[in-house]
Amino acid sequence: MTPPGQRAFILTRQWRDTREGVALDLWLATEAGPRSVVITGQQAVAFVRESQAADVEAVIRHDAAFELKPLPLKTLGQEPVLGLYGQGYRAMLRLDKRLAERGIHLHEADIRPTDRFLMERFITASVTVEATDGDGHAVLVNPRLKATDPYRPALRVVSLDIETSAMGELYSVALEGCGQRQVYMLGVPPEGAPPDMDFALTYCADRPAMILALNAWFREHDPDAIIGWNLVQFDLRLLQACADQHGLVLSIGRGGKPIDWRAHGRRDGYLFASIPGRLAIDGIEALRSAMWSFPSFALESVAQALLGEGKDVDDPYHRMDEIERRFREDKPALARYNLVDCELVTRIFAKANLLDFVLERANATGLPADQSGGSIAAFSHHYLPRMHREGYVAPNIGGSHGESYPGGFVMESRPGIYDSVLVLDYKSLYPSIIRTFLVDPIGLVEGTMEKDAANTVPGPNGTRFSRTRHCLPGIITHLWQRRDQAKRDGNQALSQAFKLLMNAFVGVLGASGGRFFDPRLASAVTLRGHEMMRQTRKLVEAEGYEAIYGDTDSIFIWLGRAHDEAEALVVGERLVALINGYWKESLASELGIPSFLEIEFDTHYKRFFMPTIRGSEMGSKKRYAGLVEEDGKEELVFRGLETVRSDWTPLAQKFQRELFGRVFRREPYAEFVKAYVRQLQAGELDDLLVYRKRLRGKLDSYDRTTPPQVRAARLADDYNAKQGRPLQYQNGGWISYVMTLNGPEPIEARMAGIDHDHYLTNQLEPIADAILAPQGDSLAALLNQQAELF
Repeated sequence: MTPPGQRAFILTRQWRDTREGVALDLWLATEAGPRSVVITGQQAVAFVRESQAADVEAVIRHDAAFELKPLPLKTLGQEPVLGLYGQGYRAMLRLDKRLAERGIHLHEADIRPTDRFLMERFITASVTVEATDGDGHAVLVNPRLKATDPYRPALRVVSLDIETSAMGELYSVALEGCGQRQVYMLGVPPEGAPPDMDFALTYCADRPAMILALNAWFREHDPDAIIGWNLVQFDLRLLQACADQHGLVLSIGRGGKPIDWRAHGRRDGYLFASIPGRLAIDGIEALRSAMWSFPSFALESVAQALLGEGKDVDDPYHRMDEIERRFREDKPALARYNLVDCELVTRIFAKANLLDFVLERANATGLPADQSGGSIAAFSHHYLPRMHREGYVAPNIGGSHGESYPGGFVMESRPGIYDSVLVLDYKSLYPSIIRTFLVDPIGLVEGTMEKDAANTVPGPNGTRFSRTRHCLPGIITHLWQRRDQAKRDGNQALSQAFKLLMNAFVGVLGASGGRFFDPRLASAVTLRGHEMMRQTRKLVEAEGYEAIYGDTDSIFIWLGRAHDEAEALVVGERLVALINGYWKESLASELGIPSFLEIEFDTHYKRFFMPTIRGSEMGSKKRYAGLVEEDGKEELVFRGLETVRSDWTPLAQKFQRELFGRVFRREPYAEFVKAYVRQLQAGELDDLLVYRKRLRGKLDSYDRTTPPQVRAARLADDYNAKQGRPLQYQNGGWISYVMTLNGPEPIEARMAGIDHDHYLTNQLEPIADAILAPQGDSLAALLNQQAELF
């Protein structure tokens, strides 16, 4: 029996139309295991302008499934609205389309019934289930669900990976998790005694048998979450296609339910997969959402970066040949290779705390735990129920368009090499501006109508925001407080989720075509940030220091001479107190509002380098390097420079790290540079010469220009065609190539010799001259000195 008040986490949510109305199907994770919940008798809801009510009534007059009701609500344009209630959500969507053809646009018709049910109860992912019926396994019908503090369940997780032929034919499926290490392999067992294996290898006579075995595995072991690498867009899609081809149902959802596939409206070919009762979490999307960055998100590359190891076949250009060979000659070896991929994914998830992150992200956003992105949807989840209580309905997505708005403030930089540069950083600048200056869609509407200016807070460009009628500042305050509590509790994943969510909200206000897009709103935040950064610079320079750069929420301050760590910290803390005190006092006296603006000490660079724009004497932006000291150890930091850019070669990146380190530490560098060039020209560094660049369009779309990566990709696919392999680059992707005496050539089909002079001129020289020019030196001068010795 499920006790009253049991805490749970919403794994999946789906809706379906029934004769009795819309039914919501929820799967919950509880301490007692998974529970199925059904909420029946729900109505589809939308809103229509009162001025268009007669036109809508004419359309629905003979349809008893719809009803119009008066409500005390209005649009942001102050037009009264009526509630439109329907028995089925699909019928509501059809009606919305019919009305749109007549120029009548329903408000909030796009909000799915499950999302509306949860958001109006302020439920994100964690709930308290109040029910007294059920035996622990039966479906709970219409229990009371209430929002609760974030609850993180212990989930049963399985890592899934498949191997296929070059033509996408299914060879094997590996599963690692729930205490199991299982591989299903197409084929018959080899004759003789099976080899010793530390996993279960089951042979399937044909692909239908593999699909049926996979369905049975999920019924027996019942995981809460499936993880993988490119899980939905490749593995699950191919499994679904295989099942469809053979007239089978891929029923890996709880209760033997199939996957519910849904196309993404804005990404061509991208699909969402909703699996009843089970999360489907892709490692690549989870890492990106958690702000991890890698030169490549290939499993091999991420595993090497995070775990220090990779797969047992590490030659990407012959990997498919090796898979084909193992399938023909050594299926146990292919099974082990397949399972290693699963194990690497499991370990990456553990190393990066990805499962914690996606669960806590759901607790923060209100979106399904396995849904990446969705800033606009998350904003709506928090904002809509609050604006309804303020008497407003929301605009439709795509209904707002307008001019652009200014971005973040970027200060002109002063190029050069400096001793002791402090970086001070505003904590969550844009959310703190919203919270302090009451920036809000409803607040702007109410403030504009307010006749008494004393009841408003002035913003940039003549905007005014209501002091009393607003929603977003309160939402930010609530999320901020929950983030602070998460930090106190040591819940780093939840703290990070709240931070990302708050920072995304300004982007939502500035997202053209979004539900709440208004350039006045976005400008009220970004232009206020400009004012703050300019004032911060004045305060710093009044203290006798120089601001040499600033970017959105950070200011770089040159202290004028070298300081040790203790001295720099004292200066930093004094400036922090000065700046925060200024905002507190000035905003209270001038506007009568409390300040939630907070600048913090971020970094002390013992040595700092700001480059010029290449070919110019002007300072660069968003590009710098420095030497920091932590716990007595020195470390180089690069931002925007070649070392951290994936489109520069390892040759350049290694050279930059070593050269900059020597310059920062005031060590001799001439002999290092000369030796490095000698090694390059002697061919000793040829393994560092590979460019890796992305083709952002289809290969045949490059008709006006032919960048090096495009030429290399065309040569690679010509080679693939001659080898009888599938073409790899027709639809874009990443290409690795080297510059040869015949131009760019893919490394899998290189014919000509390496053009070492290209690398000297285009890779080493720009890096060397950038850091050496402030010292009156250059790569050419060093090499000329070398030539004079002979």
